[in-house]
Amino acid sequence: ICEEIHFLLLLVACVAEYLCSPEDNIYNVNFSRFKIRDLSSGVVILDIKKHRPTEIQDVIELDINRFIQYHFSPAFLALREIGATLEFTVGSKALSHFRLIERHFFRDLLLKTFDFEIGFCIPHSRNTCEHIYCLPDLEPDIVEEMIASPFETRSDSFYFVNSKLIMHHKAEYSFSTHRQTDTSSEQSQ
Repeated sequence: ICEEIHFLLLLVACVAEYLCSPEDNIYNVNFSRFKIRDLSSGVVILDIKKHRPTEIQDVIELDINRFIQYHFSPAFLALREIGATLEFTVGSKALSHFRLIERHFFRDLLLKTFDFEIGFCIPHSRNTCEHIYCLPDLEPDIVEEMIASPFETRSDSFYFVNSKLIMHHKAEYSFSTHRQTDTSSEQSQ
């Protein structure tokens, strides 16, 4: 395991700053769709689509989609497994050993670490993969606190190619029954 990955796995909370810059995405990975569904019922919980260009080009979108806020209902916390589908394009360089490590925290409590090997992606390609998340069993008092504390549940998503960090995304989650008034965030049911 490389030092960078080892360091990330030892973190005890979400990091305050981004650990890489948008310019580190030399592979021009660009996400065009993100969909979450409940595996047991098949119900789609979230489906975010960006404009998908007809040609796949080497265009780096600086600082776009590095931070997002999600609003889910409290029922989300009762789900056991979800499928998260990513659609993305790759520029002129192939991706070898493309890997995603996500760390989810409530305040300074590590809820779960997810580690997904996406693998190899050819240059100038459009790709789709679905990751299966087995959600953690949480104590009822933690669930209550998470519902009562919008956006104190956070995650860091780290994307690696050949064990080198190329992208770092951050997210915050609300499980409140009331939507927050922040209109700049992506929101779901």
